[in-house]
Amino acid sequence: MAVKTVQAWLDDIRLLYPERHALVTAIHERIIDAAPRATVEVKYGGLLFGSPMPFCGIFVHRAHVSVEFSHGALIEDSAGLLQGAGKYRRHLKLTSTDDVDDKRLADYVLLALAAADSQR
Repeated sequence: MAVKTVQAWLDDIRLLYPERHALVTAIHERIIDAAPRATVEVKYGGLLFGSPMPFCGIFVHRAHVSVEFSHGALIEDSAGLLQGAGKYRRHLKLTSTDDVDDKRLADYVLLALAAADSQR
């Protein structure tokens, strides 16, 4: 089975979820801006970012896009925006491009990087 490229995944999102494509693109760009050395791969149906440990991923749903933080339970969430109550992961639900800034995505990406690094 061929490994899907990030661009192929983004192209698929444009076709499958045209109303979510601009949001996904904005999220992808913001994560790359915040973590320029991060690797990115298509995995688990979304995009998974690592540096070198996985620290976050983008997953598209019908009504929203979720940015999952692998070690989100370790993040000090002073803004109270993270969702989830699992042992490890937390996530942000984004529904519009305004949410990228309103939900402080870049800040959470940096916190997620630090949380992942603390587990090495």
